[in-house]
Amino acid sequence: MTRDKMIHGTSVHPSRRALLAAALATPALIRPFGGASAEESKKIVIGTWGGDYANLLHKNIEMPFLEPKGWEVVQDTASDAPRRAKMVAEKRLPRGTSDVQALSDVNVAEMVAAGVLEKIDYSKLSRGPNVLPVLKSDYAVPHIYSGLVLVYNPKVFPTPPSSLNDLFDAKNAGKVGVIDIQYIYTIMAAAIAGGGSLTNFEPAKGKLLDLKKQGVKIYPTNEGMAQGLKTEEVGLCVMWKARCVQWQKAGVPVESAAPKEGILAYQSLFSIPKNAPNKQGGYAYLDAVLQSQAQIAFANDMGYNPTVTDAPIADDLRKRIGFTDDEQKRLVTPDYAYVTQHDAEWKEWWDKEFKG
Repeated sequence: MTRDKMIHGTSVHPSRRALLAAALATPALIRPFGGASAEESKKIVIGTWGGDYANLLHKNIEMPFLEPKGWEVVQDTASDAPRRAKMVAEKRLPRGTSDVQALSDVNVAEMVAAGVLEKIDYSKLSRGPNVLPVLKSDYAVPHIYSGLVLVYNPKVFPTPPSSLNDLFDAKNAGKVGVIDIQYIYTIMAAAIAGGGSLTNFEPAKGKLLDLKKQGVKIYPTNEGMAQGLKTEEVGLCVMWKARCVQWQKAGVPVESAAPKEGILAYQSLFSIPKNAPNKQGGYAYLDAVLQSQAQIAFANDMGYNPTVTDAPIADDLRKRIGFTDDEQKRLVTPDYAYVTQHDAEWKEWWDKEFKG
């Protein structure tokens, strides 16, 4: 019998034994076609900011701690606003499109209010007991933390700034830059400088509109701001102290100064969406984030403080990335409830009135 007749002809009559063998083999045949279940998959989709942060996640977390165990990590990079909007839009779906999301402390509060985050089961994290108690959260695992300071180029600002109002002083017109993706923290800084508070951002409008008239430079990303400071296109901004340390290591001639009005504390965290397709993979990622060597690497590479109890860093580095006793007394945390309630309207104002 020819191959063609075997396939297309009518003379092929398989035996009962052959039919039984085929029936028993069916699940194995179907399985590759349908694919493994999400929980059995070794693929982890992580939503994160791009740029340096995404690159260092790959270098310090994914390559050393996940890839050797067979995990395939796919980074879905975007700023947090569209990622948060996507999570909310996917809320009613049984399966979302991400397993882990990198979020700021403010973002986490907003997403908890939106009801899209899984409560963290710390029993699934071997590194859970090592999280600093003060940073432990029900809906996110803390990755790194720092504080908002004045970052300046001494060539442009020979006299170090000391106040948030230095950002808005007319004598510094054309020398100040802001970062688009850091809009809510810039608004907080402007509110405080204008006599407002962390529960009253309204005074920020006048300050920021004055800054707009003075020729403020708006950079889309943190990396863009670093370049602006390096080329002396601008000489002053507000940014995390950790970023200042990172920029210094990259050859950007900058220094930092703690504003007298207060230092806004900042955390970057990881959460698992309620409808994450691969929660097992999500927990594997969170555990990798908390590894002491990953934490030490981020302190060295990015200048952020570790969030676990067993990540010792050199004294000289600790002095550069940490805060003095006096500065620690000035650390303040955002009012998450207020930000959650007003973030959308402030984002709209920022885009239409300040940037427009």
